[in-house]
Amino acid sequence: MERGNQTGVGNFLLQGFSEELNMQSFFFGLFLSIFLVTFTGNLLIFLAICSDSHLHTPMYFFLSNLSFADICFTSTTIPKMLLNIQTLNKTITYEGCLSQIFFFIVFGCLDNLLLTVMAYDRFVAICHPLHYSVIMNPRFCGLLALGSWCISVMGSLLETLTLLGLSFCKNMEIPHFFCDHPEVLKLSCSDTLINNIVVYFVTIVLGLFPLSGILFSYSQIFSSILRISSTRGKYKAFSTCGSHLSVVSLFYGTGLGVYLSSAVTSSSRTSVVTSVMYTIVTPMLNPFIYSLRNRDMMGALAAFLRKVVPLSIKTIIGLS
Repeated sequence: MERGNQTGVGNFLLQGFSEELNMQSFFFGLFLSIFLVTFTGNLLIFLAICSDSHLHTPMYFFLSNLSFADICFTSTTIPKMLLNIQTLNKTITYEGCLSQIFFFIVFGCLDNLLLTVMAYDRFVAICHPLHYSVIMNPRFCGLLALGSWCISVMGSLLETLTLLGLSFCKNMEIPHFFCDHPEVLKLSCSDTLINNIVVYFVTIVLGLFPLSGILFSYSQIFSSILRISSTRGKYKAFSTCGSHLSVVSLFYGTGLGVYLSSAVTSSSRTSVVTSVMYTIVTPMLNPFIYSLRNRDMMGALAAFLRKVVPLSIKTIIGLS
């Protein structure tokens, strides 16, 4: 295969899900519906928290950041996939591919770090309730959120910038529906040792360390809950972190599924299916997990919709 430097690289070809034309309409409708549900659900949670002063607490502040990150995370991959399906054109430019990799890593890492910060918030709330308002003050919460954003951007830059020095062969087909970083590395004709070292380094720092923090926080939380004498007290304490624990399990469970599927089997179809769970389904389920069993969140959503719907009707009537 011929080689070319990064300035001469052409377009990548995203193979997607199926070559059958009669399946394209099905996939377009399916993923458009999922995207609209994900976008709308997370946007409603973000706006409801911003509009309700009763939810201006550390837990909901981090949840609003998580909802915004999930909107951006899905918007990084799904719109381009829908465009490719609709136009029957599976190409993506070299610049577009690098941009997609950058933002995908940014918001993926941000999700991870925010879940870690939220676990710490629950740890302080349950294990140190008397000092909660002092420790989780607005300035500290803002620094935690800002730090999560900055670390995510730096980690993504580190991985993306190392791609610029690679040469690519003529075979530019990516067996995925988006520019997956490991798959792009496989297409390179250059030595990818440095890239792999960077990937492992970022994975350890932004993957394993946050997971260790979450596991430590919940070990302390469970220990504190078990020391509560009353059953009602135990249930009340556990209910404050049940939604977060569900989201963490879903996030890391699907992420582990992607890793194991790529390690155990070389089938690109299996890898694509597991990636759909991680990149699309998980962000879609998060709003339901956080709202359905949360009375405060449901009340804020209802109040927000009562304000918005009549205003929208008045606007439409005025325009007509």
